[in-house]
Amino acid sequence: MSNKSLYLPEDVYAYLVAHGTPPDDILRGLIHATRQFGEDAVMQIAPEQGAFMTILAKLIGARQAIEIGTFTGYSALCTARGLSDDGRLICCDMSEQWTSVGKPFWKQAGIADKIDLRIGPALDTLAALPQARQFDMAFIDADKVNNLHYVEALTHLIRPGGVILIDNTLYSGKVADLSDDSENVGDIRAFNDAVAKDDRFDCVMLPIADGLTMLRVK
Repeated sequence: MSNKSLYLPEDVYAYLVAHGTPPDDILRGLIHATRQFGEDAVMQIAPEQGAFMTILAKLIGARQAIEIGTFTGYSALCTARGLSDDGRLICCDMSEQWTSVGKPFWKQAGIADKIDLRIGPALDTLAALPQARQFDMAFIDADKVNNLHYVEALTHLIRPGGVILIDNTLYSGKVADLSDDSENVGDIRAFNDAVAKDDRFDCVMLPIADGLTMLRVK
């Protein structure tokens, strides 16, 4: 497990993970399986973030959730575990190759029947859903240029009091480096500025892993 929290020394990070709910054998197996993708494996969320998402889903009594950007399925597994027994998680991703890695682990964890994986552009998937505010929770971890579009689409689907989580909003701390004018950094800065002043949400940016913004829909 790699330390995605840049601000914590390795020993402090190891202590942090050890003193939360640790990844079980299934999650550790998925972490190991994801390593086959080399440098791309860094896209997998951190274990402490997964534990947070499971607890949050339980705290808000989530039954229906949406995920945009599934990769190899770690975040989906964590979210699905936090849903009610009759819960459902719609997962949106573009890659059969990546998402196929997670399927055996979903089955092993006993939550495969909660997950509805849809391959294709997420905005098309969201637009095709009934435009009713029936979902309790959403997680966005996809192409950063579309973050605002994803949030806008989700505001018509998430119930009042529901939450939207957006990953990588600190982007290795680069958002605070004004000399960095790269495209992804600019997109994330613009997103962070926009949601911080959007009065449709209560907003907090949490220093979990690479930065996790939480929006509570009013």
